[in-house]
Amino acid sequence: MVARGRYGPKAPDRAGETVPSLGYALFATRWLQAPLYFGLVAAQAVYVYEFFGELKTLVSGVVSGRSDENMVMLTVLKLVDVVMIANLLIMVIVGGYETFVSRIGLHGHKDQPEWLSHVNSNVLKVKLAMAIVGISSIHLLQMFVSIHDTPQQELIWGTTIHMAFILSACILAYMAGPMEAKAASLEHAAPHVPPQMLLDPTHHPLQRTTPPVPGGDQALP
Repeated sequence: MVARGRYGPKAPDRAGETVPSLGYALFATRWLQAPLYFGLVAAQAVYVYEFFGELKTLVSGVVSGRSDENMVMLTVLKLVDVVMIANLLIMVIVGGYETFVSRIGLHGHKDQPEWLSHVNSNVLKVKLAMAIVGISSIHLLQMFVSIHDTPQQELIWGTTIHMAFILSACILAYMAGPMEAKAASLEHAAPHVPPQMLLDPTHHPLQRTTPPVPGGDQALP
């Protein structure tokens, strides 16, 4: 007999197979995002090419003596900028795919990132905001290294935009904290139902599970 309770299976069709609902079909459309993440992988390959191009320019300039200390510092900052953008791409690719498309299944892997074990949309937004603040800091530092060649208006705008990024990251972190705490409290407050109770629709949560005492239900003399 097919269980008709709350935890029973879906009603089979005439062929004996479960009929997928419209919501399941809509949920399957999440795979349309997969090519977008592979496109970001191609963009990351472009940044790898850009990194080695800047590195070649740095080495050739130092060997030939054409680069002074400021030029070396600016080139190194460009390399750090490329690396931080590549880290941002990694967080978007791996975290976004894990959150919105499908589980990657890296649990127990020795190279699993620490943040991937508890990644969700809130954590991903905060990490992206912090990465953008780091990239903005590198650009602002490049301006201050060549401060004599940078117009004052660009310095003011760069500092203002950087402070706006910092403020946005702080607001996102402040908003994500209570939401994470509320989700954790709801998870701990949810009743833990054993699997055998889920499979047995006739079992009531308040039903007595201990065997009755002989003579316990009889009236006392």
